[in-house]
Amino acid sequence: MVSESLVDVAVVSHWIDGAERPSTSGRTAPVYNPATGAVQAEVALADQAEIDEAIASAERGFREWSQYSIAKRQSVLFAFRELLNARKPELARLITSEHGKVVSDAMGEILRGQEVVELATGFPHLIKGAYSENASTGVDVYSLKQPLGVVGVISPFNFPVMVPLWFVPIALAAGNAVVLKPSEKDPSAALWIAKLWKEAGLPDGAFTVLQGDKLAVDGLLSSPVVQSISCVGSTPIAQYIYETASKHGKRVQALGGAKNHMLVLPDADLDLVADSAVNAGYGAAGERCMAISVVLAVEPVADDLVAKISERIAKLRIGNGAGTDGAEPDMGPLITDVHRNKVSSYVDIAEADGAKIVVDGRGFTVDGHEDGFFFGPTLIDGMPTTSRAYTEEIFGPVLSIVRVSSYEEGLELINSGEFGNGTAIFTNDGGAARRFQNEVQVGMIGINVPIPVPVAYHSFGGWKKSLFGDAKAYGVHGFDFFTREKAVTSRWLDPATHGGINLGFPQNS
Repeated sequence: MVSESLVDVAVVSHWIDGAERPSTSGRTAPVYNPATGAVQAEVALADQAEIDEAIASAERGFREWSQYSIAKRQSVLFAFRELLNARKPELARLITSEHGKVVSDAMGEILRGQEVVELATGFPHLIKGAYSENASTGVDVYSLKQPLGVVGVISPFNFPVMVPLWFVPIALAAGNAVVLKPSEKDPSAALWIAKLWKEAGLPDGAFTVLQGDKLAVDGLLSSPVVQSISCVGSTPIAQYIYETASKHGKRVQALGGAKNHMLVLPDADLDLVADSAVNAGYGAAGERCMAISVVLAVEPVADDLVAKISERIAKLRIGNGAGTDGAEPDMGPLITDVHRNKVSSYVDIAEADGAKIVVDGRGFTVDGHEDGFFFGPTLIDGMPTTSRAYTEEIFGPVLSIVRVSSYEEGLELINSGEFGNGTAIFTNDGGAARRFQNEVQVGMIGINVPIPVPVAYHSFGGWKKSLFGDAKAYGVHGFDFFTREKAVTSRWLDPATHGGINLGFPQNS
């Protein structure tokens, strides 16, 4: 959505050459407060000249930053870590103001991003090469890991801090310069982070924020200067970015959508299951790719489980995520009115397809915030697996119950889906859990854990249409992605023993 500039709200600008850069494109988009529905700012939408300027600045920044010693780069990362840790409450409130999630959830997002910053501070060990002395007589072979150059990061609206921190610290640690294109729905956190990197000692140009829409995305995908693209988004967006960037010869790690299932066996602790389903289904208003959206209840547990989840939903407090109405609520609004309508349409589809709407979040309002983008927690029982409401990602606080007769039936439903991001099994049977982790075709698995996001020293990413490209996010995958290897074969000749000319293929001896 593009609007004419409003005189009474601030315009969120780019960050180029180490400073805020007001846009001259004449294009902007509204930034809403989701809890009130009011436009609280506008964000600049870059034109081609600004895209070129941002990338050129990053190219200059790379030339300087890549020549910093390992020790000096590491000191900048440590400084950023300390600054972020000291000021994260301020950043959490900023996230809430534009995204709508409750402040404690925003703080949790920052903490998960901090894990990757802390991993990145130990980067010297992770970018070491290898050395083989005397691989052949008098010949040494060794490898070097070097940065790619200018790299692009495209982040989604649902995690405006955590997702950039999955990629940016590792890319910078390896010596690259980064151009970040944040979501135009909540763009301010990116500028906040840019200022923190500057204060930490990062040279101008090494971190750039390019505000914009599809034009900015395509500018990064097609630029011959940008060497790689890292992104998180819906599956259609991730697939588009993967195909377009690959066509232009770039490395790509593109994390897509999900339809995450929780398989509940009859021996599971149903109170634990109900708590976990509510937390994983309605936390962040369901706007996360690791949310549980389908509970596969192996009979005879479904009736009890529906009752327990319904009881917990009735106690949830929904309101302004900033907590300005008193105590912090459990769940805030959705990001936009357009998205709320999309979520509501999926409940309509489920109902038309014969599902039972046990708890209906459509038409939900919050007193004093009637214009906010709220949608109540929704529970659907008897969801047909042929319904679009089952097969497609809803990305909202909608939890569906599908009743199955056996472990095997539940497993087949998970494995037959087009997504393979996260899944969970709840059981007290270790053998069943071990079998599940071996047989399920999903990239991240929880055993009595509803949202199995790996810690930073492992890597995040799914299978099938939940991941495009060969590299997952962060962990060892991240350092491999943001470096490329040179192999050097070296011989220092002794003139006294030089054997003369040999036109044959080199051989080990």
